[in-house]
Amino acid sequence: MYRGSKWYADELEGVPLGDIWTDIPPFSAQAKERLGFPTQKPEALLQRIILASSNRGDLVLDPFCGCGTTIVAAQRLERRWIGIDITHLAINLVRLRLQNTFGPSIQSQYRVIGEPTTVKDAQALAQQDPFQFQCWALGLVGARPTEPKKGADRGIDGRLYFHDGGRAGQTKLVVLSVKLGQVRPSDVRDLLGVVDREGAALGVLITLQEPSPAMRREAAEAGFYTSPGGTQHPKIQILTIADLLERQQRIDLPAWTDWQTFRRAPKAKPNPGHHLNTMDFGWNEEDNHS
Repeated sequence: MYRGSKWYADELEGVPLGDIWTDIPPFSAQAKERLGFPTQKPEALLQRIILASSNRGDLVLDPFCGCGTTIVAAQRLERRWIGIDITHLAINLVRLRLQNTFGPSIQSQYRVIGEPTTVKDAQALAQQDPFQFQCWALGLVGARPTEPKKGADRGIDGRLYFHDGGRAGQTKLVVLSVKLGQVRPSDVRDLLGVVDREGAALGVLITLQEPSPAMRREAAEAGFYTSPGGTQHPKIQILTIADLLERQQRIDLPAWTDWQTFRRAPKAKPNPGHHLNTMDFGWNEEDNHS
């Protein structure tokens, strides 16, 4: 085929692709691509749609991006993209999926618009929608909410799993509690009770308000989790939103920890020529300035 030649569909061999596609199978329960998101679509389906409707370098928009299948497909096919979702749970999942698929360097190739970047922003979100604040706060440490819907949590707002000790190690649980209002030493004691009840390795209390010295003492008296590598990590840890946003503190875990909070997406070799992309929560201007 030379430049300028034309191909006509009625002159080609084979059967033209119709509007009912049966050659892309649905997910199986064991599919590596499955991430547990209820409306997730096969990536092969989105790749076909993108290939049929755009060229390399074009802009792909998914206004309800969910777990980010369209975004990952567009990134693989060297399209620019914008993904929009109103829930922080979805945005956190997309962020982790991009990192697991393309590696940590992908973070420099996109930006997230609409999430809090200061304590004042976090306070506004907490006042506007406490549940979304909780999802966002958990996302700061790579955790996911216990339940996708509002309801009783039995003292657990989020869970995070990690594999400690190399190949011979075990999967360990971190339970998290998120507090928006005033916090007390009893909150620390309650979290310690949940850690013991669940058989968790660690408990983390994320607070919008600064903890009192009495709370710090309660946490210190809970003792330590000892890693198979011999390192010790506070069994109860308190992190404020200011710690997470301004001081870049994170959960104190063993250095060789392998995170397992979300199921991992299959890895791909990143292309250094990709353009800067944007993920947007889809909030309106009134929301962003409240």
